[in-house]
Amino acid sequence: MKILILGAGQVGRTAAYHLSREPANEVTVVDANEDILRDLQDRLDIRAVAGHASHPTVLEAAGIADTDVLVALTSSDEVNIVACEIAHALYRTPTKIARVRAPEYTTRTQLFTEGALAVDVWISPEQLVTEYIARLLSYPGALQVVDFADGRVQLVGVRARRDGPLVGRELRTLREHLPDTETRVAAIYRNERLVRPSGDTVIEENDEIFFVAASDDLRRVMAELRRSEDPVRRLVIAGGGNIGFRLARTLEKSNQVKLIERDARRARRISELLENTIVLNGDAADEELLVEENIDSADVFAALTNSEEANVLSAMLAKRLGAKRVMALINRPSYGELMENHSIDIVISPQTITIGSLLAHVRRGDVVRVHSLRRGAAEAIEAVVHGTQERSQVVGRRLEQIKLPSGASIVAIVRGENVIMAHHDTKFETEDHVIIFLTDRRHIDAVERLFQTEA
Repeated sequence: MKILILGAGQVGRTAAYHLSREPANEVTVVDANEDILRDLQDRLDIRAVAGHASHPTVLEAAGIADTDVLVALTSSDEVNIVACEIAHALYRTPTKIARVRAPEYTTRTQLFTEGALAVDVWISPEQLVTEYIARLLSYPGALQVVDFADGRVQLVGVRARRDGPLVGRELRTLREHLPDTETRVAAIYRNERLVRPSGDTVIEENDEIFFVAASDDLRRVMAELRRSEDPVRRLVIAGGGNIGFRLARTLEKSNQVKLIERDARRARRISELLENTIVLNGDAADEELLVEENIDSADVFAALTNSEEANVLSAMLAKRLGAKRVMALINRPSYGELMENHSIDIVISPQTITIGSLLAHVRRGDVVRVHSLRRGAAEAIEAVVHGTQERSQVVGRRLEQIKLPSGASIVAIVRGENVIMAHHDTKFETEDHVIIFLTDRRHIDAVERLFQTEA
C-alpha cells in the first residue's frame, strides 16, 4: 500500500514510524524542513520530499498519482484540507485523511459529509486525547481504557495491588470470584516482560494486566485486582491549551475543576468560556501556588501544557505535595518509560492515542478500530468477519482451528448486542466483530490477511 504523509511534526513522525514498520507499506513523507526529513530517512525506510505540502507540484513529486492513502498531518488545518481537495480533484486518491483541530471546522459536521469537503476522515489529536483522559478518570486505577464495538466492550490495563482479592492466586479462580461475569485476560506484563496468561498463572503484585470485558462489568473485574478507588471528584489541570481547556469543559459539570494557566490573556479568555471551572493565572510548578490551592486534596493532577519538561516537573511536585494521582502529557517515549510508575502514575502519549485512529483507516480487511498499547509495543484490533465458510479463513471455524500468528490472541466477539468471551470451541459467524490482542506488532500483516475475504 502506498501511503503519503504530509507533515513531519510529532504526529507525522509517529505515523511514519508505525506505518513504515509494516512490510506491506511504501511510505513517503513531505515536509518543508529538510533537516527533519534527513533525520527521518536515517532512522526509517521511507522516501522524503521537501516542499509545501499542498502545492500540486510537490504532491506530484511525492507520487500522489498512485497513492492509496493520503494522510495530511501538518500543523495547519487549511493546508491539510486543501491537500485533500487537490488529491481528490486531480488524482481521485482513494482515501484522504486530514488532521483538523479548530472547532470552527469540526463542529460543522456538514462540512465532512459526502459531496462537501474532499476529506474522507478527519482526526483531531486534541479531541482524541481529551476523550482518552476522560475515560481514564471514569475508571480510577486504570492505566489504559480503550473502547470497542461502540463502547459495548472495553479493554483495560490495570496494575495489580497487594489488596486485590486475586493477587497471589491462580488466574482460574477469577471465575470463582465472579461467577456471573464474563471476562478474559489478554496479556500480563511482569517487570516489563510478557507473561502469557493461562489458568494456572499466579497474579503477582505490580503485574500490569490487560483484560477485556463488557463495559458494565469493568469495575467488578478491576476490584479483583486492586482495591476499589473512590470516584474522581477534585481535578486540577495544568495548562489551558486545547487539551486542558477541552478537558475542563467536558468535566466541569460533574467535577470540581481548577485550571492553572501561565499566560494571563489565555487565562482570562478561557475563564470567560468555562462555566464552573476555577481558572488561575500562574505557574503549575510553583510550590506555593499548589499548596495554597490545596493540592493535597486533589484526586487527580493532570499536567497538560505544551512543554513536556514543565509537565514532568509540575506532576512530580504535585505528587510530592500530596495529590492522590498524577498524570502528565509526554511526547517522547523515552521520557514516558522513565517516569511511568515511578514519579508519575500515568503518562499520556498523544502520538500513541492518535496513531490508533489513523491505523484503523489504513489497515487491510475490515478493521474498524485500532488501539496502540504500551507506548506502541502492543496493539488491540477490532475486525469484522465477512464472507462464507468457503471464502473466509474464519467463518464457520472454531477458535482452535484458526492459525493465529505468534503473539496474537482473539479475546472477545461482539455478535449483535451480545458480548462473547472467546474460548477454544467458540465458532465464528459472518458479521462478528472480533477483538484481537497482539503482543508483537510484526505479525499485523498476517492478522490482516486472516480477515480478508478470498476472491
